[in-house]
Amino acid sequence: MTNSSPEQRHAKRMARKKAVVDEHIAAASVARGLLVVNTGSGKGKSSAAFGVVARALGHGMAVAVIQFIKSRSDTGEEAFFRRVPELRWHVMGEGFTWETQDAGRDAAAARAAWDQARAYLADPAIDLLVLDEMTYALKYGWLSLDEVLAAFRARPPMQHVIVTGRAAPPGLIDAADTVSEIGMVKHAFQAGIQAMPGIEW
Repeated sequence: MTNSSPEQRHAKRMARKKAVVDEHIAAASVARGLLVVNTGSGKGKSSAAFGVVARALGHGMAVAVIQFIKSRSDTGEEAFFRRVPELRWHVMGEGFTWETQDAGRDAAAARAAWDQARAYLADPAIDLLVLDEMTYALKYGWLSLDEVLAAFRARPPMQHVIVTGRAAPPGLIDAADTVSEIGMVKHAFQAGIQAMPGIEW
């Protein structure tokens, strides 16, 4: 039985926790560009990436965004970020595959988006590159995973890359430094609620 107060016990627990955290921080001595993957069936993969875009811009970093699937240019994020001169924004998709129903056109659009991505991956002036919904181009075989991973490995050493989209292939997950899988518990669309501006687009 200890006579210490709840406050004293809490202080001891926090001291132990701080020692562990400080040890991990001290061990993290490598500084380099990261490959981040946001995947899973839930909402928020692109939104999370755009949050990092805002963070990077706040640090004065040069950022590029390439959207592989989205074709609309009336989204709130694009309207907001287009005001920022340090950001390059490319909407290069043809829309959802069930809407286009044209695999050849979708593949050509994905290849054009990848060509633009490769230009940024070779540019050390770009600090952060977001490849939004790129996983679909890999899933449908429009792009070669080996080619994509080779370009990621050859990019400037301090350049960060974020890839978003469902069903990220295992090879991409293995190559990534940070992977978040966003699951869906429920979605308003399932209850018949239409996509709302400011929330969905």
